[in-house]
Amino acid sequence: MNIHRTQSYAVIPAKAGVHSAAGRTLCVKFWTPAFAGVTELCTRHGHRVLPAAALLGLCALPCIANAAGYPDHPLRLILPFPTGGPTDIVARAFGQKLGEALGQQVVIDNRGGAAGVIACDIAAHAVPDGYTLLLGVIGTMSVQPNLTPKLPYQPLRDFAPVSLLSESPYVFALSNTVQARSVKELVALAKAKPGQLTFASGGVGTGNHLSAELFRITAGIDLVHVPYKGASLAITDVISGQIQVWFLNLLPATPYVKANRIRALAVTSAKRAHSTPDIPTVAESGYPTYETTSWHGIVVPVKTPASIVTRLNTELVKVARQPELRDLLGAQGSEVIGSTPEAFTAKIKSESAKWAHVIKTANIRAEN
Repeated sequence: MNIHRTQSYAVIPAKAGVHSAAGRTLCVKFWTPAFAGVTELCTRHGHRVLPAAALLGLCALPCIANAAGYPDHPLRLILPFPTGGPTDIVARAFGQKLGEALGQQVVIDNRGGAAGVIACDIAAHAVPDGYTLLLGVIGTMSVQPNLTPKLPYQPLRDFAPVSLLSESPYVFALSNTVQARSVKELVALAKAKPGQLTFASGGVGTGNHLSAELFRITAGIDLVHVPYKGASLAITDVISGQIQVWFLNLLPATPYVKANRIRALAVTSAKRAHSTPDIPTVAESGYPTYETTSWHGIVVPVKTPASIVTRLNTELVKVARQPELRDLLGAQGSEVIGSTPEAFTAKIKSESAKWAHVIKTANIRAEN
């Protein structure tokens, strides 16, 4: 049987640590399909035949060698949202400082769409060499896996957590048309008018949607969900009183609160936000077990060398300790953290369990 042979070449630079005795570039040559033909290792002056196992071992060498000199070219940080907003601010602040620490630019690559699934799919299938990072957030790492049956990725199967960067609370806010001045008064009103109060969200399964559902379950009240295509679209209806309740990220909520266009009852974090110390927490307001935040962290493709994960974590923790960064993000309502990979892994797991319970209890279904 005649087999048509197609040659394919993988060129390995001598500087990567794989070289001939003369220091010249080597190339790996093999025939397809399925390595049915001859597998060769050649120099510019000759070649010798290698067994398949040796070829596979050789192909792994560039990753090992590159880890020692990492990084030698710019990194890409993929974001699961378009430009603008709290996530973009956090990513660009950390990206700039990380680039300075590594001596290489960190290029922000915004890949919004499909609730972050597009970005995660791209990152999960990227070469695991430390040059592709993903900003992991609550929705993509802990909510979507419980909400969407068939994802093209699974957080802890396809990614290695590097560091939890920051957390920020949501603001539990009301339209000024609502006659309630505290969380307890709002709960009393909701119980007196079951199913008559509405709450807005940026869409099914978003952080502000689930935060409201968690409070509804915790307080034992009946609120009606009204999803919008983005939180910014809901503000007009909340201000006008068509929507009564809104859980919104602290950063975009703050201008409306300060202008008295909406009423802030509480923040959803375990402790008060540095940027709004006069707003109490939900826990202080009578629900001590309630806590939810929007969080951001760095993950990389799962087979990224451990030495590179360690290097990235070391630099990110140093960046997180910089007063300039802490002040910048603190003013935006974020608490800068800079955790270990193990702590971030535990965070993803605990958040996944929390939101799985909420999704099941509230019978939430992903939008088609």
